[in-house]
Amino acid sequence: MATFAIGDLQGCYQEFRELLDLIQFDREKDRLWLVGDVVNRGPGSLAILRFIVGLKDAVIMVLGNHDLHLLMVSEGCASLHRNDTIQEILDAPDRDELLRWLRWQKLLHLDGNYVMVHAGLLPSWSIAQATQLAKMVETGLRSPNFHELCSHMYGNQPDHWDDSLEGYPRLRVIINAMTRMRLCTPDGRMDFVHKGPARDMPAGYLPWFEAPDRASREATIICGHWSALGLQIRDNLIALDTGCLWGGSLTAIRLEDRRIFQVSCAAAGEIGHVQ
Repeated sequence: MATFAIGDLQGCYQEFRELLDLIQFDREKDRLWLVGDVVNRGPGSLAILRFIVGLKDAVIMVLGNHDLHLLMVSEGCASLHRNDTIQEILDAPDRDELLRWLRWQKLLHLDGNYVMVHAGLLPSWSIAQATQLAKMVETGLRSPNFHELCSHMYGNQPDHWDDSLEGYPRLRVIINAMTRMRLCTPDGRMDFVHKGPARDMPAGYLPWFEAPDRASREATIICGHWSALGLQIRDNLIALDTGCLWGGSLTAIRLEDRRIFQVSCAAAGEIGHVQ
């Protein structure tokens, strides 16, 4: 049995299947950990979602911002963006089954010393606290009041954590940190604009994982979301978004020995909309 963590798929179905062939994935004994953003921008979002749902217990996934965007659009709480490729999911005969499955996925997954989250964790959050905060959002996603959460999900404020936050502002900070954050100040104020390399980050900010005295630093965080960062393998960080969508590569790591597997990707982002 092996556990493979895989970076952002973003609808790159062909490359995903090639990577599974490369790692000789056996759904009967192996496990896939997916860092989120499995859909959108690439040409095979519907195929990927159907395939992952079919893997059942062989896959563990955390939600990314593009996955949440699909849910928001499905609820009428957000509009399609120009480069979105999720309409095929919304038009599919099995859309309700697929969207229901997506709502039941995690925001954070903890297994031993490994923590998987799409974007990152705020500096003040311990793993225990982050786990409990993620469960609050997961409860909202699975709730009959899911539409109400969607109607309050988008927004850049508050941009930092405060234990006194309540209601939807509290949930919004959690969602933004775990699915959108790349940079923050040392005291945890988030930036949602910068998407480029870390060397070009604005003054006063740093990559979230380099915040001094980060409370989660004893765990190994597995994440994606930041394609311009590239592959990062450190004692307490495994960043796996290697820009498959933009013609980079799709990356898997076998957690038992940290061996890296990669396949080259076509520039799926240049393909355009799937009709």
